Amino acid sequence: MNPLDVFFNVMMAIVDALALRAAARQRPLHGAVTVALAIAAILFMALMAGALHGNAWRMMRLSAWGLFLHGTVLLAGAAVLWARPWRCGAALAALGALLVAGTGIDAFFIEPQWLEITRWKLASNKLQRPVRIAVLADLQTDTLGPYEHDVFRRLLAERPDLILLAGDYFQAEPDQYTRLYAQLNQWLRQLGLSAPLGVFAVRGNMEDDDWTEAFAGLPVRTVERTESFDLGTLRLTCLSMGDSFAGRTVVAPHEADRFHIILGHSPDFALARQTADLLIAGHTHGGQVQLPLMGPLATNTRLPRAWAAGQHRLPGGGWLLVSRGVGMERGDAPRLRFLCRPELVIIDLVPESR
Repeated sequence: MNPLDVFFNVMMAIVDALALRAAARQRPLHGAVTVALAIAAILFMALMAGALHGNAWRMMRLSAWGLFLHGTVLLAGAAVLWARPWRCGAALAALGALLVAGTGIDAFFIEPQWLEITRWKLASNKLQRPVRIAVLADLQTDTLGPYEHDVFRRLLAERPDLILLAGDYFQAEPDQYTRLYAQLNQWLRQLGLSAPLGVFAVRGNMEDDDWTEAFAGLPVRTVERTESFDLGTLRLTCLSMGDSFAGRTVVAPHEADRFHIILGHSPDFALARQTADLLIAGHTHGGQVQLPLMGPLATNTRLPRAWAAGQHRLPGGGWLLVSRGVGMERGDAPRLRFLCRPELVIIDLVPESR
């Protein structure tokens, strides 16, 4: 916890104590107003503290402290205060405390490491044999631990023919990258990262200029500039980071009878007509936080909100796959996922039945 978080939580703890003390001396309905105003004030102060630092991520992080910690404390305290004079209000406050606390526990401690393997089958008359593709996007971590090790172990357990790494491998302080690259490189050597048709990695917007060191000496093709590769039954085009964010056609047409895949970090390149059968990207994290009936709160892409994750048929006839990624936003952001589990994507390409 950094100094800003400590200061904020100490100040808000004082607000909690004063609000509950005032609520204890008031009639239950007046006390309910006091507790509601205290929660609103805490969230407002969180937003203002983040705004003073000019950082939207800090606003979100402090708001998360305000809602999930102090909101729970205030609601639980109100439930205790109203246990005798206002049983209905006490029950509602207790239910609210459980709901807020449960949501926080899920978002911060369960979902971020509740990895899902999403499977998708796509048939095409351009294929002569089945091909299994594993897509790993947005590892985006500042530490390598059991979760990250399990991600690669489960990826290799799928025995893919082709492995596609869609960028954003780390998000850490500048002086930590060298150590993280070396550690990941050693892990991948020990795990034996490889695939019959190859392993391809593109650059994300979180990488520094030395990002290829993470894969040095490994059977991984790292791609900085847009480049196409002949993989026999497949044609693979890997985009530069800049081209993946460009909403224009960036790849010239290829053979009509060759199944063509385009891999980019950002899905924005799907805004333009791309002459490919399958477009693959990450970057969005699926929104990282989704709400019922609303979907993702933010998508980090110019694509329609509904396209922030999953498979979508494009107007040109191809398919777009956007992975929710396996990591999450770091730095000043709150480290959470809600209704948006991390995922590895397994795509089984199969010949179309005639």
